[in-house]
Amino acid sequence: MADPRVILGEHVTAFQGYFQISRYHVQYQRFAGGMGPSVSREVFERGHAVAVLPYDPVRDEVVLIEQFRIAPYVVGDEPWLIEIVAGIIEPGESLEEVARREAHEEAGLELLDLVPAMRFYISPGASTETGQLYLGRIDSGTVDGGLFGLAEEGEDIRVHVVPFRTALGWLDEGRINVATPIIALQWLALHRSRLRRQWGID
Repeated sequence: MADPRVILGEHVTAFQGYFQISRYHVQYQRFAGGMGPSVSREVFERGHAVAVLPYDPVRDEVVLIEQFRIAPYVVGDEPWLIEIVAGIIEPGESLEEVARREAHEEAGLELLDLVPAMRFYISPGASTETGQLYLGRIDSGTVDGGLFGLAEEGEDIRVHVVPFRTALGWLDEGRINVATPIIALQWLALHRSRLRRQWGID
């Protein structure tokens, strides 16, 4: 965290459970010049994630998953959300290993190719968590939908195989309202033609 534009003061662990919350006192350089006042900020330490948008360039289809999420339920929103395959990096795992493990566990998928897309912060005002996004090439003809997830983790996941244009329609309608699939589908929209040419489809 060494940065001459930031002065780190007290740092304590405010909560330690399944996740950790740390409290930092910092001063940082202001745009107008000089250092600002010391401020206290809590940071949610969750780890780092890998997310995969499975895509069949031959059929032009994507695989999306649907599952219950506690946060929207608590605030009174629809708690069954449309997302993409994702998981937290475990100690000793490579990013590609996480991508392939989660694709199998959450959707029963074998990834034929992995294309790195981008790395992004999930919620930089509150959490250290980052997401590494991949596009995973698949053969969607081998995917029947169905229910997946690990019982020991309480997962209950429904798989949707939909045309790419349908997924964009869900995005436009607001049916997809989670940041990671929004970013992934927009990334694919920008790079779809190039990838299809790369794979000899167009």
